[in-house]
Amino acid sequence: MRQFFSIFSIACLITACDATKKAPSNDVNSNPLAGVKWRLTELYGKPVAEKINGKVPFLELQEVDKRYAASGGCNGIGGQFTLSKNGRIKFSQGMSTMMACENMEVETRLRDALIATDNYTINGNTLSLNKARMAPLARFQAVDPPVADNDLNGAWEVDYVSGIRIAFDGLYPDKKPVITFNIADNKASGNSSCNNFSATFTIDGSNIAFNDPMATKMACPGEGEAVFFKTLKTVTRYSVEGNTLNLIMGDIAVMRLQRK
Repeated sequence: MRQFFSIFSIACLITACDATKKAPSNDVNSNPLAGVKWRLTELYGKPVAEKINGKVPFLELQEVDKRYAASGGCNGIGGQFTLSKNGRIKFSQGMSTMMACENMEVETRLRDALIATDNYTINGNTLSLNKARMAPLARFQAVDPPVADNDLNGAWEVDYVSGIRIAFDGLYPDKKPVITFNIADNKASGNSSCNNFSATFTIDGSNIAFNDPMATKMACPGEGEAVFFKTLKTVTRYSVEGNTLNLIMGDIAVMRLQRK
């Protein structure tokens, strides 16, 4: 009898270990939630057109800083998100641009859905945002990432700004500005050395022009942030040489950055 129970106990342990190995995980690192562009396909049970106001409605989540970016086909929406066990997720009320578009209904309802969401599920290439066990608030389809055909893509750290009165290290004693370019969406984001920011830009070959950035509102010491944003608006073209990016006004490199 004692031998029987020993064999039974070992069998149970093996079964338990095997079940643990096969148990599904909702951790962000085991599911392709972050680092994927998700196209909005359904909202509150109704299908969503591939383009709204000529733009693709989407959701993207960044693992590094736990930030999300979204659009309902008009304004950019952004904020923080938090993940916990069992597929739990929470989106904060974030920043948004203030454009008026012909169709604002999808954007308004998407914003409401994000704030109401408390869990998510992924089935193949489909992401569902849910509240409790009700029908999904929103469904998304993973978009195949575009081929990176522009070496401007990625994160760059500023190490030189021209025409400044103060030495560069004095202007940015604690933190240098960083810009991350997303050519596919014509968007730039990063940190000005103080506030986080995002901006759209137009690009044609090596010509580039930045629109007014949207930034958080922390009070910043010194002139570093103001110099960064002012210089960015003067840029008319760029060049990439290895791991060095030059942002140029006319024939003058007004800002130099190194790839991170």
